[in-house]
Amino acid sequence: MNLLFLGTSAGVPTKTRNVSGIALRESKGKGWYLIDCGEGTQHQVLRTRLSFHSLKAIFITHVHGDHCYGLPGILATAGMGGRKAPLTIVAPAGIKAWLEATCEATQLCLPFALEFIASDDLPSVEFESIAVATFRLSHRAPSYAYGFTETKVDAALDVDKLAQKGIPRGPLWGQLKQGFDVEFEGERLKSHEFLIFKHKPRKVVIAGDNDQPDLLFAACAGAQVLVHEATYTEEMAQKAGDVGHSYAKLVAAFAETVQLPNLVLTHFSPRYQLSPQASPSIEDIRKEAQRVYSGSLYLARDFCEYSLDKSGHFSEVACE
Repeated sequence: MNLLFLGTSAGVPTKTRNVSGIALRESKGKGWYLIDCGEGTQHQVLRTRLSFHSLKAIFITHVHGDHCYGLPGILATAGMGGRKAPLTIVAPAGIKAWLEATCEATQLCLPFALEFIASDDLPSVEFESIAVATFRLSHRAPSYAYGFTETKVDAALDVDKLAQKGIPRGPLWGQLKQGFDVEFEGERLKSHEFLIFKHKPRKVVIAGDNDQPDLLFAACAGAQVLVHEATYTEEMAQKAGDVGHSYAKLVAAFAETVQLPNLVLTHFSPRYQLSPQASPSIEDIRKEAQRVYSGSLYLARDFCEYSLDKSGHFSEVACE
């Protein structure tokens, strides 16, 4: 799993940061998922190796424009680029109504089908190698987090257990290793009971706007990485609460409580500048979070890419 940040600004873009957009790439092949797509996201994609032909799904965390205004443009570009494969969109119901009205008003006829899944129903969606669960957050508009969990983990057959059951070598062994349950002498054998997994499933949680990080307690179970907004510092806690956002210390304290190994902060207010010498600076957000969080802390920047390997090690691999 790789995370590539396409936009890290809150509300409006700045000269150095676009509004929200994150690409999650699968570890094998070119498949990827887009989480939020503020205005200008397709321009950001043009600066990467991502292809709209390989895009498997789009997840929108909530209806505010800095998280969705880029959606019609992305779909139009994908269509003009020749995409024919259906595309799944998981988003609040309001996104579907807005998108349908936009397509009608602008005569946007897409050459591929859209499968819309309402995140308001807290769906769990499975793709070829990733399962995605939905979690409810707290914001001025209904907002959601998405947990991406690897489903195809390298595994070896438990040969001793198979021998104890008297299951002969052959097709049944192959089916169990591929993850299929089988019938043997009138008994249903579950694949996972005969496999030895080489590592824990990788799991990344990406949250939308949210002023109560502790709502993610269940979502973060088994996760190696949480991506969460830190729009402000504690100095702006009153403002954060008024507009339904988190500040650095609040998020970091939650991550420490659940012993999360890796925390990536993003969605920074334009008031925080990139230069550490500026005031206020994004560096203020980093220092505040570090005071209460002992895990590995990252402050996302546009076009920074991070990798979560099979062993669960998370690291920065590229950053413009």
